[in-house]
Amino acid sequence: MPDWDAKYAAQEAPFGDAPNEYVRRVATRADFSATSALCLADGDGRNGAWLAGRGLSVTGIDSSAIASQRAQARDRANGVSAERITADIADWESDGRSWQSVFLIYLQSEPEIRARALRLSVDVLEPGGWLVVEAFARTPAGFGEFGPKDASVLYDLPEIERATSGLQVIEALEGRVLLDEGVRHQGTGNIVRYAARKPR
Repeated sequence: MPDWDAKYAAQEAPFGDAPNEYVRRVATRADFSATSALCLADGDGRNGAWLAGRGLSVTGIDSSAIASQRAQARDRANGVSAERITADIADWESDGRSWQSVFLIYLQSEPEIRARALRLSVDVLEPGGWLVVEAFARTPAGFGEFGPKDASVLYDLPEIERATSGLQVIEALEGRVLLDEGVRHQGTGNIVRYAARKPR
């Protein structure tokens, strides 16, 4: 796993200050009515703070203590409140809590961690809840202009669909997308986007 404390210490807002475009797109759909959100791998909080600003009760988790501190500072600067937890998704437990939406945005990690994050996302979703995923994809087109070059940390739709079987798929797309998110996400990447709901 990358040393995200070191990466965040070396750079302010590596993914920019605005929320991820797919997070914004799904959360503003007419049929999205979640009032709580779990943001896994929320980094310095750009997505969680934006969701909190829309009135959702947000819990953000990240393995980097530096990122979590910056997320708290971002929340204060935006006049919002969010629960921030520094923890490794490999062993974090929800302790029976549930949320009406889960956002899993660019958690690029080894297959075991990805699989656990997806299973956990399904387990903690309330009936009717949304799972929203965006990540670099493993596609026949090969690597994009940027993103991980290690295929073992990339996603594909069959993997996501197997791990989240039982959810109603709203959108499942894989292709090339031009990203403009801070200094680390600039250019064309091969991306998977997935949104699904847990049946009521």
